[in-house]
Amino acid sequence: MFALFLSLFCVNDVIVADLDGVISPASSSYTLRVIGIAEENGAACVIIKMDTPGGLDLSMREITKRILNASVPVVVYVAPRGARAASAGVFILYASHVAAMAPGTNVGAAHPVSMGGEKMDSVMIEKVTNDAVAYLKALARERGRNEKWAEQSVRESASVDAETALKLGVTDLIAEDDNDLIARLDGRKVRVGSAEVVLTTAGRPVREVTMTLRERLLLLLTNPNIAYVLLLLGIYGLFFELQNPGMIFPGVVGGICLILGFYSLHILPVNYAGLALIILSAVLFILEIYVTSQGLLAIGGIVALIFGSLILFESDVPYLRVSWEVIMLVVIVVAGFVIFLLTLGVRAQFKKRATGREGMLGEIGTARSDIGTEAGTVFVHGELWNAVSAQKIEKGKKVRVTGVEHMTLTVEPADAG
Repeated sequence: MFALFLSLFCVNDVIVADLDGVISPASSSYTLRVIGIAEENGAACVIIKMDTPGGLDLSMREITKRILNASVPVVVYVAPRGARAASAGVFILYASHVAAMAPGTNVGAAHPVSMGGEKMDSVMIEKVTNDAVAYLKALARERGRNEKWAEQSVRESASVDAETALKLGVTDLIAEDDNDLIARLDGRKVRVGSAEVVLTTAGRPVREVTMTLRERLLLLLTNPNIAYVLLLLGIYGLFFELQNPGMIFPGVVGGICLILGFYSLHILPVNYAGLALIILSAVLFILEIYVTSQGLLAIGGIVALIFGSLILFESDVPYLRVSWEVIMLVVIVVAGFVIFLLTLGVRAQFKKRATGREGMLGEIGTARSDIGTEAGTVFVHGELWNAVSAQKIEKGKKVRVTGVEHMTLTVEPADAG
């Protein structure tokens, strides 16, 4: 239905998409869909506004391949001011038919990093680096851009601002904003496939294509902080359900969160030692509730949780690691909850029993008959009991239970010292 709507109203329009955040399967799906919509409806061009710290190599290659084979001009615009096209973003910018940047933006630092959590030796690093250099230089030749700087960006993590990028031939133009970009694109000649196309963007309607709910959800799941929280909710939800069968809610929520967390782990560079430590911390916390360890199990759980959180996502890039703030917040919340449960358990151990023989001791009742060495009756705890006393107690007086022998209470006057 949405595609049909666009087919009626997007002919010769300028299609605008926002590629913001880590380059991931969600970014790839979104970009490919936008280009497909533009092609189906004969759009004047596609403008991809990009601000990215980098991302997954596979998703980046899917995007660049789609741009290279697009039948409509694709403009990649690093914007707004303060945005960047780092790592994978450099390749996407180089693949575009027109590369533009806003003032105050930068491009560069395309040196490959380990994205899958595995350690790379020097030979593997050299292979990956050479592959990235060859790929970026191929994109540079395809679009007539600076090959030398492309290699420097990969091998030396070179990065430049918008003005320098224009001088070096890394980009084609600088535009203040979207309107300025559209005005500067009008009349520009670009090669799309084997044909030369003249852009006609002046006066064209601008249509923005946003992410679908599915794409937004997938993008959210690539955030390591979100993945970390989902993983913990899943693990602890299932543990509480197993400890208290029939509660339903913790099991349902925990199962959903755990599945979503595993999907995130499939995308992010997970370290399974960190995952094992987090699971161990949950086991230790549960054991602390049932085993008297003087707090040692709880302390061990906190330590395991902290170390497991720190090494859960093993990557050289900050945006693929859990932030310190989130880790500390989670540790404080989990530790506080466990301490709260332990406090309730300790209080319960020292609390006076409310049932059985011990529960009757100290209870105050009323004599329903005269009581002495011969049994009388008292009303205690909502029941009538036979009772004896070393002191004579008259009917109607308050009594205190001092002992229980079979079904007979031993009492004394309530006002006795």
